Amino acid sequence: MAELIEVRERHRFDEARLTNYLKQALPEAEAPLAIRQFQGGQSNPTFLITDAGARRYVLRKKPPGNILPSAHAVEREFAVMRALGPTQAPVPRARLLCEDAAIIGTPFYVMDYIEGRVLTNIRLPDIPIENRAAYYDAMADGLAALHRVDWRAAGLADFGRPEAYLARQISRWTKQYLASSPGPNADMENLIGWLPGHIPPDEPAVIAHGDYRLGNLMFAPDGPALLAILDWELATIGHPMADLAYLASFYHLPQDGGPFRGLAGADLAALAIPNEHALVTRYCATVGRDFPARDWPFYLAFSLFRSASIGWGVFDRSRRGNAADARAHLYGEMFRICARTAWQIVRPN
Repeated sequence: MAELIEVRERHRFDEARLTNYLKQALPEAEAPLAIRQFQGGQSNPTFLITDAGARRYVLRKKPPGNILPSAHAVEREFAVMRALGPTQAPVPRARLLCEDAAIIGTPFYVMDYIEGRVLTNIRLPDIPIENRAAYYDAMADGLAALHRVDWRAAGLADFGRPEAYLARQISRWTKQYLASSPGPNADMENLIGWLPGHIPPDEPAVIAHGDYRLGNLMFAPDGPALLAILDWELATIGHPMADLAYLASFYHLPQDGGPFRGLAGADLAALAIPNEHALVTRYCATVGRDFPARDWPFYLAFSLFRSASIGWGVFDRSRRGNAADARAHLYGEMFRICARTAWQIVRPN
C-alpha cells in the first residue's frame, strides 16, 4: 500500500467545504471525513478520504500555483477512467468530477479506493522469487488489455488525434522542456535534433496510458492479479510502442539511478525476472503483432527522452515550490540519466 502522510502544507484545502460539497455530489459519503495524502507521485496531489462509515475514496486534484499549459488535466483522467470502466482494462471506478475551483482551490475528481498493493521496486525484493515472473507477465498483459480496447466504441473518439502521435509528442515534450528553464545538456540537445528525423511509420492508434510502469499498477493483496491501472494524467490516443517502450525502458536505466531505479547490468536470471525481450514478446503475442526489432531503439530513445523532459519539469516545479512530493528535487538526476541513456541508444557511431 502506498505511504500515507498528513496533508502537506502546500496542498491543504478547505475540508469543511469539500465535506459540504460531497454531501450533495456523493450522498453515500458520511461526515465527518478523515483526509490524508498519499506520499509519492509527481503529478496531481492524491488523497485518501475515509468517511464515518469507513468507506474509502481517493481524490486527485490539480496542484496549486502556476502550471504549464495542458498539464495536470484531471478532467482527462476522469474521462478515460469513466470510459474504460465497462472494458477489460482494469481501472478504479470513477465517481465524480468537480470542475469548480471554488470548492478546494482546483478542479478534482473522486474515485473508489481499491484495497491492494502498489509495488515500486522493479527488482520485486518482497515477492517470493518463484512468483516474480508472474508480476512481469501481469504488467505485459495489462498493457495489452488496454491496447486492445476499441477506443472509438468506448466513447473516446475525441480524446486525442490518432495520427502523427510520435511527431506531436516529440514537439510537445521539447516545448515543455524548453519552457522549464533548462541549462545546457548536450544529450538532450542531441535528442531534440535527432528524433524528429527518425520517426517510424504510423501504426493503428490505441489508448496510450503514457505512464505505464510498476509504480502505477495496483496488484491484489496476495498475488500477481492486476486490479487497476492508476494515474491517467498523460493518457491520450497514441502509438502502442510508446507505452511498451516506456515500460521496457527500466531495463536500460542504472540500478542506482535516482527515483526510478532500473535493471541495467542486473543478473536477471538470479532475480528470476524476465528479460526485456521476454516482456516485449509476451505483450506482442497477446495483442497479435510482431516484435518491432528494427525500430525498437527509436521507441526506447523516444520514451527516455520523454521521461527526461517530464523529470526536468518535476525538478523545475520543486524549484518553484509546487511539486506534489517532497522528493521532487531528486528528479534533476533522473533527467540527466534518462537523457544520457536515450542518446547512448541511438547516437551514430
